[in-house]
Amino acid sequence: MLKIGDTKLINAWAFYDWANSVYSLVISTAVFPLFYAAITEDKTVVFLGMKWNHADTLYSYALSFSFLVVAFMSPILSGIADYTGNKLKFMKFFCWLGGLSVMAMYFFEDLNTAWVGIICTILASIGFWSSIVFYNSYLPEVAHPEQQDAASAKGFIYGYIGSIILLLLCLGMILAPETFGFDLSISDTILANGSEVEIAKATESAKNIASLKAMRISFVMVGLWWIGFAQVTFKKLPNNSFNRKADKDFIWKGFKELKKVWDELKQYPTLKNFLLAFFLLSVGVQTIILLATIFGSSELGLGTTNLIVTVLLIQFVAILGAYIFSNVSKKYGNFKAIKITLFIWILVCLSAFMLEKELPNVAYYFYALGGLLGLVLGAIQSLTRSTYSKLLPKTQDNATYFSFYDVTEKIAIVLGTFVFGFLIYLTDSMQWSVLSLGLFFVAALIVLSRLKSTEHVH
Repeated sequence: MLKIGDTKLINAWAFYDWANSVYSLVISTAVFPLFYAAITEDKTVVFLGMKWNHADTLYSYALSFSFLVVAFMSPILSGIADYTGNKLKFMKFFCWLGGLSVMAMYFFEDLNTAWVGIICTILASIGFWSSIVFYNSYLPEVAHPEQQDAASAKGFIYGYIGSIILLLLCLGMILAPETFGFDLSISDTILANGSEVEIAKATESAKNIASLKAMRISFVMVGLWWIGFAQVTFKKLPNNSFNRKADKDFIWKGFKELKKVWDELKQYPTLKNFLLAFFLLSVGVQTIILLATIFGSSELGLGTTNLIVTVLLIQFVAILGAYIFSNVSKKYGNFKAIKITLFIWILVCLSAFMLEKELPNVAYYFYALGGLLGLVLGAIQSLTRSTYSKLLPKTQDNATYFSFYDVTEKIAIVLGTFVFGFLIYLTDSMQWSVLSLGLFFVAALIVLSRLKSTEHVH
């Protein structure tokens, strides 16, 4: 078995980011939202016997429900996992749940099967975010404190690279389906008797149908990629590192484990207050990740191509950002590095607030904003994970501690999306919603500035 600090072990752990990040990019951000919008646009969706005139609202509620399930479930499961020592089994289960659910999205073909897309959206989200709880909790078990910033950054870099590769392949299929062997033929009757306009419309319709089929195949590819590459990680990660033996009443003992960690957490003021800062910044970060493309399309009137270019730009720059800020934290400390990213996030919110649809070359300004966002996106996600890991006391309950970290992020998402949507309702504009997120970054900066230095984090 590989020992803590071994490069092979750290690489294998980080490789799970390579495996799962395709879900974040292809399913959450890029392809599935476009597919869902194409199928449900201006149509009424029936789900659980209810009619939804605004399909986007149903999709948003489905995601919110999945986050609430994870927020409720992960502390309980992680307490059981820590007590029984079966953390790896839990991680595998949720990986398979997420991967298979994504693959099952293939059966979402039209409005009549929209319920498949919604249910799979919920299950895939639960699988992804729950597996991340256990994955993150392995960080203190694979890397020493002085290695954790670099290890965490390596994971996000692997994730960005892997997800870009698969997204480019999926986009190739979607934008040029004929190149990948999809059928674009039209009926002989139209070819023989149709006008040029009719033939052009039929050709365009055939290409759209082929593109939608390519999107559905991309869902299968994401699931296979996720489950397949995850096996590299599962092969190397240790199970039951602390040789725990579970009693028969392990569920009750799991609850006791949860309570024990909660009581311990209150004894570490720096750790507790860092969680508060993490909550505040996550309201901004996660809401912007989820709604950036909607802001670009609805508020600025940008087309699909502009949005996809922006998404790819963010991913590429995020690789560089994670690397740069890993070195900044090494030289100046984690707290200072996170503070720098918060200043940039505040600048992102202010810049987005000033963008308007009527602005000449607004797409180029949006690209610049995407580049700035990318610079701090990978950085802040990587640094908050490694900083929290460094602040943990010496413990055998890493999964339970990281479940609190995860729950903090999920509740932040629920709050952030609610505030964003409520302000749109009040002001009929997304600009004030974006500006309000900047206030959460300011609050996080204030809390972080009051934290005391520790041995490893300063």
